[in-house]
Amino acid sequence: FFTPIPDGTDRQQKDTLFHVSTSCQSMAFYDRHLSLSFRSLIMLSLNALLILLYCTTRIEGFLHPTTTTTTRTSPSLLPTTTTTTSLGLFDFFGGSSWGANSSIPKSAADRDKQAIDAIKAAIEKPKTSSLRLIECEFPPLAELNKLGDGSLRSANLVDDANLEFGNKLVKGLSPFNMGPKVWFLTSSATSSSFMEKASKTIKGVQKVGSLRSGIPEGLGKGDICIVMAPSVRQDYLMAREMAASNPVVIVNGLAKDQKSVAGDATMAYFLKPLTYNSQVVGYLVRKYPNDWTTVDLVTNEILSSYTDGEILFGKTNTPDLRDPGRRVQKAVDERAIKARQG
Repeated sequence: FFTPIPDGTDRQQKDTLFHVSTSCQSMAFYDRHLSLSFRSLIMLSLNALLILLYCTTRIEGFLHPTTTTTTRTSPSLLPTTTTTTSLGLFDFFGGSSWGANSSIPKSAADRDKQAIDAIKAAIEKPKTSSLRLIECEFPPLAELNKLGDGSLRSANLVDDANLEFGNKLVKGLSPFNMGPKVWFLTSSATSSSFMEKASKTIKGVQKVGSLRSGIPEGLGKGDICIVMAPSVRQDYLMAREMAASNPVVIVNGLAKDQKSVAGDATMAYFLKPLTYNSQVVGYLVRKYPNDWTTVDLVTNEILSSYTDGEILFGKTNTPDLRDPGRRVQKAVDERAIKARQG
């Protein structure tokens, strides 16, 4: 601020430099004497600006949708080209394209991210526009033998894993509580201990409740309902009723038969281990809007891919595992034959 003005500078330039120098000195003086409340006001203004930029980005994605073209290979090995349009409402970090293949997650964290991204895509553009009923199904534990051993300890581990994913899902659907209101609902048959754990684990929701009390009062337009581990027919009926007006996400439904969820619902994420000789040798995986894909666990090779019409049982939302199972068995047998032949 105290740099001498060079010789040879004309009067107008000297006046300009003098005013600039004086202004800078004044700014430095006032900066040193800003009150705490004024600094707080500045921080609030910056936060408001960031929120405005965030909302503007989401609106821009809605007003200017992106179009992508992809090629898929069906079980008949005939490539087809599909064009899709994305509104970008939940497309924070890029998304998937219709007709692409799904992939095996590399870890539990990767699985959770895949599932949450797929659920966002399904909420934005469900398979049936008039029914926003969305499913997500995967083994909550990596140790598959613990899922059905019937022990109380394993049941508690499954509950804890489901609630951990549920908490991540809430944050993914409404980050920093800036998105739509989220309701976390449990089965009508939920135990009091599970409800207690859910109330302590799930944060940032409008309410943690049970379907035992029926459809929650105060459910607003645009609110999202997560139904965790429904286990009786009444749970599925209420989920479908709510989905006529609000997005409803069913996570890891229990005691589910082929009639529990109809085929007009959207399976956002599905991960099913495929076994042969009591060993997991592949997976059937679906990350919406990608195709259902059979993947060899050993080689990571894609063995087949399917649309909903090719793999779902009739008018249900349940996949037929027979063809994926045959394909992974064939891959294992072919590897064994090649190994014996040297």
